Amino acid sequence: MHAQFDFSGSPDSPALAPPAPARARHVLRMRKEVLATVEDMVVDEVPVALVYNGISHAVMMATPADLEEFALGFSLSEGIIARPGDCYGIEVEPGRDGIAVQLRIAAAAFMALKERRRTLAGRTGCGLCGVDSLQQVARPLLELAPARGFHVAAVRRALDAVGAEQALARSTGAAHAAAWCSMDGGLQIVREDVGRHNALDKVIGAMARARSQPADGFLLITSRVSYEMAQKAIMAGVPALVGMSAPTLAAVELAEQAGMTLLAFARGRDFVCYTHPQHLGLD
Repeated sequence: MHAQFDFSGSPDSPALAPPAPARARHVLRMRKEVLATVEDMVVDEVPVALVYNGISHAVMMATPADLEEFALGFSLSEGIIARPGDCYGIEVEPGRDGIAVQLRIAAAAFMALKERRRTLAGRTGCGLCGVDSLQQVARPLLELAPARGFHVAAVRRALDAVGAEQALARSTGAAHAAAWCSMDGGLQIVREDVGRHNALDKVIGAMARARSQPADGFLLITSRVSYEMAQKAIMAGVPALVGMSAPTLAAVELAEQAGMTLLAFARGRDFVCYTHPQHLGLD
């Protein structure tokens, strides 16, 4: 069941601005046996309602930044829409208790969503919460073409560069990042969020907006590679996924089935390739 929030502002009040993704707090810090009052940046998370053609489908806690991309990426990675063109418009509406993201989607997609809602009590950013059958977990997936031009040197270049792009993580220590990388390892899109799924959805949404070609690069995530993270990457059509932490067996088997090259424990110059190593250049 979704929590009930009032996302509307007062009719007589001016439009509200979205909150900042992080805010400063005065805290008492103990370090090396020394107590001190210091200013600390704390990442924010707010209720975000995704509203399709006037019907609220999901309320999730997310960092209040890049929400249009988040909504578009979520819609694509969750199979609510099949292509970016099925979304006709997105508006972000801050309210007293949270943020409503209003999406206008194609009639066929909306009818399919309403049918899903008849049996689905609710979804969260976890990707699997709320499904009521095993059939809903295993969605039809793309059969990906092999990663072309995917090399170890590119993975290392992306790993070396991504830390500098994680401003929210540096200031708060509490944000995950996802990145869309070209096949030479250049960072094209980086997004952060308190939720690892949200960060990935933001990148997928930004890729759709930029009309990026999924076969032309790979995704890098700073978190573990779970089933739903692999599923989102496959739904986006990306041929390779690199995670900085551990994978789950379910994620590995899903990547193997879909033809996606999966690397995990990628830190510094180290990595473990779990699937389709023949598509990873080692020279």
